[in-house]
Amino acid sequence: MASSPRSRPHRRSPDKRRTALVSAAVVAAVAVAVSLVVALRPDGETKPVASPATRSAATTRSATPQSTPTQKPKPTPEPTSTPKRPKPAKASPTPTPRPASASAPLAGRIRPGVDYKGTATFYDAGDGNGACLFGPADDVMTAAMNTTDYETSKACGAYVQVRAASGATVTVRITNECPLPCAPGQLDLSAQAFARLAAPVTGQIPITWRLLSPAVSEKISVRYKTGSSRYWCEIQAVGHRNPLARLEVRTAGGWQRLTRTEYNYFLSERGAGCGAAIRLTDIYGETLTVDALAIRPDVAQPTGVQFAAH
Repeated sequence: MASSPRSRPHRRSPDKRRTALVSAAVVAAVAVAVSLVVALRPDGETKPVASPATRSAATTRSATPQSTPTQKPKPTPEPTSTPKRPKPAKASPTPTPRPASASAPLAGRIRPGVDYKGTATFYDAGDGNGACLFGPADDVMTAAMNTTDYETSKACGAYVQVRAASGATVTVRITNECPLPCAPGQLDLSAQAFARLAAPVTGQIPITWRLLSPAVSEKISVRYKTGSSRYWCEIQAVGHRNPLARLEVRTAGGWQRLTRTEYNYFLSERGAGCGAAIRLTDIYGETLTVDALAIRPDVAQPTGVQFAAH
């Protein structure tokens, strides 16, 4: 380190010079004593004393707040059979009208009173059977729902009204799933249903569609899947007016909700409730109880009940 230039000394009187020398000697002695006290640890070992520059740097580091990484918001879990919903608006002094979908608390992605936009294509529906495994049907006014809105078979059995830009409409029942590249909002109609909206040569048209709760004459039937027994069974409801939200079976411990499969059966993997009473609940929250039915695989057994129209 380069030395600084010496300043010119000021003249002092002899007495003042001696006094200054004595004062300097006292100060030096005190400084040495303080240094020895600070430098000695309680155990007798010497401890290095930080220089002013070191202490200053340490003080600066400790005074600077440490930055913490921004915590990512946790994703909102979706119910198994329900899609993601928008956050509710904050309450305001003015009452907000309830949306039409509020009347269907168990609805998933497809809600009543909502118009959905998409495209319509068509396919050869054959005998009317599809991923929902309802079986062959004479009614050819059917459609396959895109995988997103199919929602692990929750759309199965739903009636929807489809409207083309021309104003033409057709009502279809969802009996199948349209996998990718079918986009959200897209319906793959039976060829007969598509022909009600546009000439087949067009191939694809823009549409809007909405959920219906139509007048139906048939009652709900219940069917056990092939291989079902009192030790393992899968149960399906057929012919319901409104989309089915839950299927439960009565067990010794009470009502037990069964898991819905992507092929529209409800699974009792260990046989709980197989052959016992069944409880059906639609997206509007209406519950119908069906007395115990014999386990007869592949047979649609009538129940004599039906959900109310909305």
